[in-house]
Amino acid sequence: MDVAQKKGDIEKQKSYWNSYYCQNRVTSVDGRLYGNYCKNRFCALCCSIRKAEIINRYYPIIEQWEEPYFVTLTVKACSAARLRVIVKKVMQGFQMIKERHKKNFQRGKGIKLIGVKSLECNFNPTKKTYNPHLHLIVANKKMAEILIQDWLKLWTPKFAQRQAQDMREIFNAETGLIEIIKYGSKIFTEPDIKKKGENASYQIYVSALDNILTAMKGIRIFERFGFNAEKKEEITIKEPQPVYNSEQWEFNPHLFDWQNIATDEVLTGYKPKPQLTAILSNCIDITSQ
Repeated sequence: MDVAQKKGDIEKQKSYWNSYYCQNRVTSVDGRLYGNYCKNRFCALCCSIRKAEIINRYYPIIEQWEEPYFVTLTVKACSAARLRVIVKKVMQGFQMIKERHKKNFQRGKGIKLIGVKSLECNFNPTKKTYNPHLHLIVANKKMAEILIQDWLKLWTPKFAQRQAQDMREIFNAETGLIEIIKYGSKIFTEPDIKKKGENASYQIYVSALDNILTAMKGIRIFERFGFNAEKKEEITIKEPQPVYNSEQWEFNPHLFDWQNIATDEVLTGYKPKPQLTAILSNCIDITSQ
């Protein structure tokens, strides 16, 4: 919120506050919780729900593909000032490749590309650069090879190198889906990108994250191509029913838990790990862009 205010982006500031208060107040009735969701793409809670919905919808389809492949298409890293432009060009470039193969397939001159894709962007705190890229799952190896070949031809060696692209067979459709369905960017970033895993330290580069979210505004993060998904079942809305013995809870950030408004009792008893509290207290960087 502070970064958006400093940049004069009042609309984004309101959106961040909206996510901050997502599920801030909840009501418990008969062992169930009720509350309001912000539905913002940068809200970790709302994104986790959206992620589960995507997995439930597309996993049965991808599981039937005989030879699914995981593909990464990337381009040369750019500055914050160029990020919005490059993100749009990445999306437009993929659209051009997809449409060309669709038309060739309709003319009986090739195959139609089938798969799902998601947009992601990483921040390099050492070089202060951004790397927008696409993660995809396609139906077979031939499609993966075609995508990389066409991507390199489109961007030329000046902007895309073969060693930066990736393709590998998927042996677990659910794991593959989980890997490509991201929030658009990592919240926790390693200051030294060469150190990963248990030995890595983490920072939250807030201004850089805001730049990424701004660059992706209005752009669809996840989508399918080349096939139709089954329509969602319509949810039957039940008539409102009166409830009794409900309890109201409000989140207390100092306790990392929801607190009963009437009794001060906590809802979950959650205790964050010392590593997390240390990051939140000492490792938030609002300057790096």
